Amino acid sequence: MPRQASPRSIQNSDEQPEESRPSGPSATGKGCLYLVATPIGNLEDISLRALRILKEVDLIACEDTRQTRKLLSRYDIHTRLESYHEHNEMTRAPELVIELEQAAQIALVSDAGTPGISDPGHRLVALCLRHGIQVVPVPGASALVSALAASGIATDEFVFIGFLPPQAGARQAALDSLAAEPRTLVFYEAPHRVVGMLEDALAILGDRHGVIAREVTKIHEEFRRGRISELLVSFEERPPRGEITVILARADERSAAPSAGIESDSTLPLPRRVEDLMKLQNLDRKAALKLAARERGLTKREAYKRLLADRNNH
Repeated sequence: MPRQASPRSIQNSDEQPEESRPSGPSATGKGCLYLVATPIGNLEDISLRALRILKEVDLIACEDTRQTRKLLSRYDIHTRLESYHEHNEMTRAPELVIELEQAAQIALVSDAGTPGISDPGHRLVALCLRHGIQVVPVPGASALVSALAASGIATDEFVFIGFLPPQAGARQAALDSLAAEPRTLVFYEAPHRVVGMLEDALAILGDRHGVIAREVTKIHEEFRRGRISELLVSFEERPPRGEITVILARADERSAAPSAGIESDSTLPLPRRVEDLMKLQNLDRKAALKLAARERGLTKREAYKRLLADRNNH
């Protein structure tokens, strides 16, 4: 049987906060679902409230029991674990709702960050609300908020996109729909797709300022800042690894799309375009040639051959 716990008190904003506990059965006899944010890297980034909830609930539903057990072991928590991930949520969500209707107290966690934000959880939350089951957020770490706050890019208005489609055509269509978006753009991306994503963003959104936040809160945390073209060059020197958040600044005159003006005019002779890029974006000749090649859909080898041919002709 689920453990019984004292109801949580409701405090006014001017009162001293009291320790809240997982609530017992409500007036309807139902339990409660807690959405517990967990660390995105550093295991110390978890709240005291989250640790207490994880200790006191009857069950923790998690993406990967092995990953969650590392966190629980660190804090000597022995609550029962059950898997809940994108491949079983169609069947697991109704099963968990049945337990909640029988007054169980359940915590939902993802491998890292806040469940339901680019992670499984939305289906279970929607089903709980449909069945009149209370859903309580227990806030904590979030990669997008942490990366955005440290990016140096405007945070007054932003749009969180999450993961773009992995297929090039669908990804380009998604970026095209964002071309007129006036707010800061925030994405999650896999390391093996981030170069292709940035190449498409350069072609569609223009050479905006951007930040690549990698392995935030972890030992190898890194922030790379610069124009999209500069970020692409940096990845050729040091390929991306780990968890990645991409932040792109709102459009400005200098970062207009390539078709918007002579600064990005791919119809210029290749040597002239390379020289322009070196001056306008403070790139060395090698980096400028790579960027000019991308604008024309050429490989670096083809661009180099054309550059040599043009020099020989003059």
